[in-house]
Amino acid sequence: MKITMKQSFDCQEPEIKIIYSQMDVELERLVEQLNLFSSSFMIEYEGITKKVPLADIYYFDTADNKTFLYMAEQVYPCSRKLYELEATLSGTPFVRISKSCILNTNHVVSVRAGFSAPLSQNDHTGAENLPMHSARS
Repeated sequence: MKITMKQSFDCQEPEIKIIYSQMDVELERLVEQLNLFSSSFMIEYEGITKKVPLADIYYFDTADNKTFLYMAEQVYPCSRKLYELEATLSGTPFVRISKSCILNTNHVVSVRAGFSAPLSQNDHTGAENLPMHSARS
């Protein structure tokens, strides 16, 4: 793979062009990462609209018919349903792992489920566990 960069003072925003003869798994992952990096999610919290980069979101979870957005140190309510988020986040590293959770796989080092404990997630920030509600039948 060859990477070429060119500075232009006339450029209003960075532009990335990918020229390829055949799409492969590595190139699909690269495009996925670029889409995640350049995308954000708007949330409203305490009367303020805030732009949150998708890359900073660990997961979305539902509890008591309410959806929440989880970041490293913040949890925000989210007005969208999981099925809406799932459609919106298609083609990104977000994966629906249960009836009540969509997970950003870029933050996962390992996932463990126990019989009496909720799912737990280890991430790149060094946090040992992030509690996740698990839909139990």
